[in-house]
Amino acid sequence: MPKKVMIVVLMVALATAVFATGSPEPETETVAIEIAYPVAIDAPVTEILDGYARAFEAENPNVTVKPVYAGGYGDVKTMIQTTIDGGGDAPALAVMLATDLFDLANAEYIEPMTALLDDMPGSDAYLADFLSAFLANSYYMGNMWSLPFQRSAVVLYYNADMISDAGLDVPNDWDSLAEVASALTVRDGDTVTQWGIEWPSGWPYWLFQPLAMGGGQNIVGDDDTTVYFDDPGVIDAIEYYISLSADYGATPAGVQAAWGNVVPNFVSGNTAMIVHSSGSLSSVLSQAPFEVGVMGIPGKRRGTSYSVPGGGNLYLVSGLTDAERQAAFDLAVFLTDPARAADFSIQTGYIATRSSAFEDAAMKEYVAANPQAGETRSILADGGKELSLQNLGQVRSIFHNYLQAAYNGEMSAAAAMRAAQEEADAALADFR
Repeated sequence: MPKKVMIVVLMVALATAVFATGSPEPETETVAIEIAYPVAIDAPVTEILDGYARAFEAENPNVTVKPVYAGGYGDVKTMIQTTIDGGGDAPALAVMLATDLFDLANAEYIEPMTALLDDMPGSDAYLADFLSAFLANSYYMGNMWSLPFQRSAVVLYYNADMISDAGLDVPNDWDSLAEVASALTVRDGDTVTQWGIEWPSGWPYWLFQPLAMGGGQNIVGDDDTTVYFDDPGVIDAIEYYISLSADYGATPAGVQAAWGNVVPNFVSGNTAMIVHSSGSLSSVLSQAPFEVGVMGIPGKRRGTSYSVPGGGNLYLVSGLTDAERQAAFDLAVFLTDPARAADFSIQTGYIATRSSAFEDAAMKEYVAANPQAGETRSILADGGKELSLQNLGQVRSIFHNYLQAAYNGEMSAAAAMRAAQEEADAALADFR
């Protein structure tokens, strides 16, 4: 066969083989990412998140997900900061406080999600489905920075059986809250065997905010540079908190560094009422051998109650490759799926972050059996803005220090809040 003919025949054969078998498919890039996650409530969150990670891997076989757990939100934030500052590889995705947005963005520890959402089909409807109270602090400088995931509200848990057996009514204002707490405090000589109410104040701003709102003034303004620490309503709320111990003897005196203890105290019947996160609801309901009531924090005026949202959002950590960024974003969207949001709420007590989650069949069945889960969503409807503003870390520390000084009797409420306002204004001056 002539050489030229042989070449043509070989070319035709090669072309036929390619046409028959198709072009070689490019290999899908394998990506490994980590998600940093706080363990801050009385719920099996590690088992839950491990399960979600494995389910995501099953749907995305080119991605491996490793959850990295820390003790609380502050620990996750510190992990991210120290790893990036040290030149290491931080987790691609992290659950951190929604209120930390300004500090995280200003320090460039996180990346905006705007471009990824713009490329996502149906993103407008997706975002519109989140509860507005949770989505509100995801925006900054014209960008979308985080997705609500592990979100909660401040609630008052009360032992409904204990209140009923004592012939009392559920409290509906400051006076009745103090009176019920006093009536349900039990002493054996000088020893308290049952507290009427426990109100943790080791991390005080969040659980204090609804009390301040009930006194007439939230501690933070609508913008990101205004605080009202020295407002008369805030001072009134501090004095009320102190009175629960000093005047009514119904709660431990001074700062209560008891976040992890109050739920066990409540479900065991050693405390009649506690102020805590709705994120502990499922644990409370599964352990308490009595009827559990939940409500917002009663206000000074009869018939009013208040709360604030809380909890963590999903953030993309800075310094990612394109593949890591996409994988981390896909995982965030996966975790916020309505059915998964419902499942997470059922298993933990955190409030489902999307409206459609409440239409999920499992969620409807759970709320029917546990109406308290529906009530926490209603409580959020009366919620105000959580403390979220520029230079949050410093301003929050200022408020904490002076609030605790007032609780411990080291300063009067008025003097403490005057000092707190002055120092906070100085800390915010460069941002105004």
